[in-house]
Amino acid sequence: MQSIEDPSEVLLSTSTATRRDQLAALIAVAVSAVLFAAAAPFAKVQLPAAPAFVASYQSALALNDLITAFLLFSQFVLLRSRALLWLASGYLFTAPAALLHTLVFPGLYSPTGLLGAGSQSAVWIYMIWHGGFPLLVLCYALDRSSRPVLGRSVPAWLSLALLGVAIVLTALSWTVVAHEEALPALLRDGAATTALKVIVGSIWCVTAVALVALAWQRPHSILDLWVMVVLCAWLFDLSLSSLLNAARYDFGYYAGRIYGLLAASFVLGVLLADNVGLQWRLSRLLQQQRRQNESERARFIARERLFSAVVESSNDAVITLTLHGKITSWNRAAEQLFGYRADEALGSDIGLIVPAERRGEVDRILGEIGCGEKIEHHETIRRHKDGHEIEVSLSVSPILDAHGAVIGASKVARDITESKRTSNALTRETEERRRIFETSQDLILVADSRGNLMQVSPSARTILGYQPEEMVGRNASDFVYPPELEAVRSQMRDCRRGRDVHNFEAQLLHKEGRGVVLNWMASWSDPVQRHFFVGRDLTEKRAAEAQFRQAQKMEAVGQLTGGVAHDFNNILTVITGSISILADAVAERPELASVAKLIDDSADRGAHLTRQLLAFARKQPLQPVDLDVNALVNETAALLRPTLGEHIEIERILSNDPCTALADPNQLATAVVNLSLNARDAMPQGGKLTLETANVALDQDYAEANNEVVVGDYIMIAVSDTGCGIPPAYLDKVFDPFFSTKGVGKGTGLGLSMVFGFVKQSGGHIKIYSEVGHGTSIKLYLPRSLTAPRGATEQQLPDMSGGHETILIVEDDPMVRQHVITQVASLGYTTLAAANAAEALDVLQRHPEIDLLFTDVIMPGAMNGRQLADAARARRPELRTLFTSGYTENAIVHHGRLDAGVLLLAKPYRKPELARMIRIALDR
Repeated sequence: MQSIEDPSEVLLSTSTATRRDQLAALIAVAVSAVLFAAAAPFAKVQLPAAPAFVASYQSALALNDLITAFLLFSQFVLLRSRALLWLASGYLFTAPAALLHTLVFPGLYSPTGLLGAGSQSAVWIYMIWHGGFPLLVLCYALDRSSRPVLGRSVPAWLSLALLGVAIVLTALSWTVVAHEEALPALLRDGAATTALKVIVGSIWCVTAVALVALAWQRPHSILDLWVMVVLCAWLFDLSLSSLLNAARYDFGYYAGRIYGLLAASFVLGVLLADNVGLQWRLSRLLQQQRRQNESERARFIARERLFSAVVESSNDAVITLTLHGKITSWNRAAEQLFGYRADEALGSDIGLIVPAERRGEVDRILGEIGCGEKIEHHETIRRHKDGHEIEVSLSVSPILDAHGAVIGASKVARDITESKRTSNALTRETEERRRIFETSQDLILVADSRGNLMQVSPSARTILGYQPEEMVGRNASDFVYPPELEAVRSQMRDCRRGRDVHNFEAQLLHKEGRGVVLNWMASWSDPVQRHFFVGRDLTEKRAAEAQFRQAQKMEAVGQLTGGVAHDFNNILTVITGSISILADAVAERPELASVAKLIDDSADRGAHLTRQLLAFARKQPLQPVDLDVNALVNETAALLRPTLGEHIEIERILSNDPCTALADPNQLATAVVNLSLNARDAMPQGGKLTLETANVALDQDYAEANNEVVVGDYIMIAVSDTGCGIPPAYLDKVFDPFFSTKGVGKGTGLGLSMVFGFVKQSGGHIKIYSEVGHGTSIKLYLPRSLTAPRGATEQQLPDMSGGHETILIVEDDPMVRQHVITQVASLGYTTLAAANAAEALDVLQRHPEIDLLFTDVIMPGAMNGRQLADAARARRPELRTLFTSGYTENAIVHHGRLDAGVLLLAKPYRKPELARMIRIALDR
C-alpha cells in the first residue's frame, strides 16, 4: 500500500516544480501580459461609475484571500516553515484590508464612507493593502532560502501571526482615518496626485523586488511559481489602476481591479486543485488500507490457527500463566514432559511442577517478567508428576495486552536431561583428549586436506624447537626434509584413500636446521576432512642404537685384534727366535747380515704393532701402581722437549693438590707421548702444547650423558694443542683402529686406539673436545687411587646455596644448554637462554634485568663467546661474565681467546663447581 511518510513529498509549498509546472506558470504570465498590453492604451477611458462593482470585487477578493490564507496556514502546521508563515500572513493581511477598503470607500455605504472616513481614507487604505502584501511576500522569499523550521509550539505561532496582522492593520487604518488631514492628499477632484504616483511607484518597486528575490531562489517549488505569477498580476494591477489610469471608474481602474481578483485566484486555484488531489489520493489510500486490513485480518486468523497448531505440535513444553503463577495454557508437549493432563494443569499454580526449594526462583522470574524483562535459556530443575526431577532449559517472555501492559508470562521448557548427560560426557572426553594432546611426548599434528596445519601439540617445542603457534597455519611440507617430501605426500594420499598408515619414518626439519627422524602413524577423517599424524621422536633411540653399535663394533674389533695379536705374537716369537740364529750364522757375510738385520727390525715393528693392538683390545698385561701423575707428566715433558722441536712450546699446568692414580706408569707415559705426538702433527707451523692435571669428580648428570662412566673421583690428565682441530665428521671415528687423517705412511692409525684401550682397561674415561681452526683437547680420566692421601684429594667444593639473580645462558648444543638451564634454575636463579650470539644480544636488549652472562667460548656463527662478551659489555658495562669451554682453563687462557683473569668453568663440571663459579662471578 502507498503511504505518505513525509508531507514535503506532496505539498505544493515543498514539491519541486517540474517543467510542466513551469510551462503552465509561464503561460499564465504571458496571457496576463498580453491582456495588460491590450488594456493599457485604454486605461484613461472614463467609464460609468459603478460603486457596487467595488463592493462585489473586494468581497470576492477578501473571500479568496481568506481561503488561501487558511490553506497556507494548514501547510504551515504540517511543515512548521517560517517562510510559509510569512506568505500566509500576507494573504491574511489582504483579506481584512480589502474589506476595510470597502467599508471606507465613499459612496458605497455612505457618501464619505463608514468608520468616520474622509475623502482620502479609502485611497490610503488601498495603498496600505497593496503595499503590505508584497512586503510579506518579500519576507517569504528571503526566509525560504534557509528553510528555517520553527519549534513545536504551532498554536503560539498561529496566534502570533493573527495578532500581528490584526495589530498592524488596525494601527495603520486608525492612523489613516483619525489623522487623514496630516497625510498628503493622494486624489484631488478624482484624479491622482503626484504623491499617489510616488507611493504607487514605490509599491511597484517593492513588488518587483519581491518577484526578483523569489525568482532568484532555486529550486522553485510549485507554490513559488504561482506566487511569482501573482506578483506579475499584482504589478499589472498597480500599473493599470494607479499609474496608467486617470481617475476612479475609468477603464484602467476597472481592469486593475479585475487583475487583482485574478491574482487572488491563482494561488487559491492551485491550492484547491492540490487539496482535491490529496483528497483523491487519501481516498485511494483508505481503500487500500481497508483492503489491507481485511487481508491482514485474514492472515492474522490464519496465523493464529498456525500458531496454535505449532504450539500443539511443538516438541517443547509451551505454558502460559498469570503473573500470580496460575497456569492458563498447557500444550501436549507439556503433558508428555511433566505427566499432567491439560485439564489437571489449567487453573493450577505453577508450583505443581516446581520443587519446593525452587519456589523462590519462580517468584523471582515472575517478578522480572512483570517488569517487562525476558529470561533466555535458564537451566533449572522441575518435577514430573511421578516425583522424579527433570533438567529443563526455560525461556520466559512477558505477555502484553493491547496497551502494552504485562498481563502474563509465556514459558517454553525443553528437556535437557539427556543433552546435559551427553554434554558432560563430551566435556570429559574433550578434556581427556586435550590433556593427552598437551602432555603427549609424541608430536601430534592435525592438517586439512591441503596439508595446512590446523593444530600442533606443545611437544613441538621439545622435538622441533618451534612454538605450536609458529607452525599453525603453515603447510606441513615446510617442515619436511626435502628429499622425503614426495614419500610423505604419498602416505597422505594413501590416507585419503581410506588406508591408515602405521610405522613409516619421515624426517622433519628442526628449527636449528638439523633433521629429526620420527616414526609416524597417520589417518584421515572424512567427517571433519582432517589428517591426523602422531610422530615419535627417534633421535634419542637412534643415538642410543648408534652408541650401542659403536660399543659392539669396538668390542668386536677388540676381540678380533686381541685374537690376531695373540696369534701374531706366537708367529713373531718363532721369527725373532729364528732370526737371531740366522744372524749369527751369516755374521761373516755382510750382504746376508744386512738382510737379517732388516728382518729383525721388521719383527720389532710387528711386536710394537702387536702391543698397540693388545692395548686397544684391553688385553695387554698392565701393572697398575699408585702413581704420582704430576711427577710422571713432568718426566714425560722433559723427554718430549727434543722430540717435539723448538717450534712447539710446552706448558705444564699441574694441580696443587696431590694427584695419585691407580694406573700402569709405562702405559700412561706412552699414552701421553702418543697424544703429544698427534698434537705436534696438528701444529706444523708451531704452537703450544699444554699438559694439565687436576682432581675431578664426575657426577650423575655427567654419567647420564656418557653411559659408560661410573660416578666417582678421578684424576684428569689433559693434553691440549692449538692446532688445526678435528672436523666434526671425524670425531666419532678417531678412536677406531687404523683410522687416520694423516697421509699414507705417516701413521698406523693405532695411536689413539691404544690410548682408548688403555684408559678403558684401567677403568677410566676419555673425552675429546675439538674446534676446527682452534685446536683439540683430549682428557683422560683415571680412577683416583684408594690409598692416596686423603687431605687434598678429599677436599670438597664449598656448598653454594645459589641466589636470586637473572642469568643468561648461551650454549649452541641443545642438550648441554638444557642441562645447564636445569642446574642453574635448581640453584634458585632466574634463567634465560640463547643458542648463539645474535640471539643472546637480542635477549639482553629485551631483558635489562640480566645480571650475569654465562657463555660458551667457541660457538657457530660470526661471533664467538669472547666477542659476545665484548659486545654485551659495550652495551651494559656493569654486566658480569662467566665463560665455559670443553678446553681446559689454562689451555684456553694461553690460546689467545681470553684475557688473563677472565673466569672460566671447564667442562665437565659438577654442580658445586657451577654454583661456586657463578657466585664468584656475581660477587666479583
